Amino acid sequence: MAIKKDPVDAVVVGMGWAGGIMAKELAQAGLTVVGLERGPYRNTAPHFQPPEIHDELRYARRHGLMQNLRRETNTFRNNPRQRALPMRQWAYGQGAYPLGEGLGGSGVHWNGQSWRFLPWDFETRSRTVERYGEEAIPPDATIQDWGITYDDLEPYYDKFEYAAGISGQAGNLQGQTQEGGNPFEGPRQRDYPLPPLKTAYSGLLFWEGAERLGYHPFPSPAGNQSQAYTNPDGVAMGRCLYCGFCSKYGCEVAAKSSPLTTVLPVVLGLDNFQLRTHANVIRVNLDDTRTRAVSVTYVDAQGREIEQPADIIVLAAYALNNVRLLLLSGIGQTYDPMSGEGLIGKNYSYQFISAVSAFFEDRVFNPFMSAGAMATVVDDFNGDNFDHTGLGFIGGGFIAQFTGEAAPINTHPVPLGTPPWGSEWKRAAAENYRRAFTIITHGAVLSYRNNYLDLDPTYRDAYGQPLLRMTFNWTDNELRMADFLTNKAALIAREAGASDINIFRLARTFSIVPGQATHNNGGAIMGADPATSVVNPYLQMWDVPNLFVVGASAFPQNTGYNPTETVGALAYWTADAIRNRYLKNPGPLA
Repeated sequence: MAIKKDPVDAVVVGMGWAGGIMAKELAQAGLTVVGLERGPYRNTAPHFQPPEIHDELRYARRHGLMQNLRRETNTFRNNPRQRALPMRQWAYGQGAYPLGEGLGGSGVHWNGQSWRFLPWDFETRSRTVERYGEEAIPPDATIQDWGITYDDLEPYYDKFEYAAGISGQAGNLQGQTQEGGNPFEGPRQRDYPLPPLKTAYSGLLFWEGAERLGYHPFPSPAGNQSQAYTNPDGVAMGRCLYCGFCSKYGCEVAAKSSPLTTVLPVVLGLDNFQLRTHANVIRVNLDDTRTRAVSVTYVDAQGREIEQPADIIVLAAYALNNVRLLLLSGIGQTYDPMSGEGLIGKNYSYQFISAVSAFFEDRVFNPFMSAGAMATVVDDFNGDNFDHTGLGFIGGGFIAQFTGEAAPINTHPVPLGTPPWGSEWKRAAAENYRRAFTIITHGAVLSYRNNYLDLDPTYRDAYGQPLLRMTFNWTDNELRMADFLTNKAALIAREAGASDINIFRLARTFSIVPGQATHNNGGAIMGADPATSVVNPYLQMWDVPNLFVVGASAFPQNTGYNPTETVGALAYWTADAIRNRYLKNPGPLA
């Protein structure tokens, strides 16, 4: 029998970006809050200090900050006719989606790219139909509008950027285009709190080449602090050292925005908040009416089942884990791709990356020193920033030259035709390490009828519970989009002066083995209609109004951008609705 704890006002499951923000906002409103984190406690000191934190073998190759796949993983297949198999080990280099674990979640090991979505991204279906007609939407696509607009979320984007200390150059201040920024971004009320990061020589060549082609380069918005910064809550952050250890690592000087450096220091100082680590939540418990959540049950470090009652329950785990908890708890109807009925697990979506390596005979770069989001970007082919007529796809992505993090074990660019091993390979790797850089494309993936999540009927985790099963593959829309963006990237590389290029196109069939984009979205999607969405525009379950599901699980389809800033903005948006509306009149917010 589970040990039952005293009731609290709110329990938050997951202590990453979404959970950290929700816990802080609700505790500051005076609620008693318990935060549950399945992984260990960790912090800048002592856990991320050099020299250990600069161990490439431990963190980049052996994934020291990631989930233990022997205890819990998920299964994968490309289509419903296949039998899914479990992901048993992290693949060479990275794997498709390394799953983080521990206090701060993936907000600790991310590289810091911090994007606002385009206004088009929130109204993908209606704006596509308006511009190109219904026939432009691919067959079997299940895309839909979010139920909110960019303008609704703009104040919460702003709040996240100032809480997290984002570095960047505004491109649209209150409707006025700003030189040097992204001219395609939605209007923002004020500039970033910090100036952009430095631009490397490789980024400058990319910038000049893109400009000669008529594109609009700008510095990537970054959750790496270009200057020392103190956020509105009084939390101080360091200045980025450009050390070259960012993605897959914790930051030694608290100069990378993370829950550990922004919101958690605030909430951990409040008497009405309690953090419990090594608390692996296994289900949400409903009352007999199935319309009210009463508690969550978790397994602690001693293997005991603990029940935590609460008036408000917030699922703020990673997108895949939010969906799995709903399925394990029997909340809502599981999506069935055959009938199209059910919503839990529907509209799972991913992203893609393709790349071009550019080699130079007469240029020397420093590929090692950098910040995680130190990049020059063009956004001319993202969203609906360009005319798609006759292209055979909708959506798009950005093209960027990211500088650095070229640690020696993982990075050894060589021209095509180089032998894969031996003395000739060693000579080419040494010769080209400082004479090459990579341009990537980062593209959107729409949602489709046969891309979805459910519980695996065969495989179980260490607690005896079914694993999450992922069914996913690329479609013609994404393959055409990827080829289009890759060709643009190659064009920029040649215009930048490359003497030779390697082109890495998107493979025709998705595999979880190679390193690529890492962003899983959907499965508990938001919307304005309970017939087509799991949560309402305030991320509140339609049928269980005291249960909120916060995170990228709410995205109806994926965009061309990294999701973190939108996850953070949605958390602030939801917390604001709870504080100012739900607490006064508990019940449905929409």
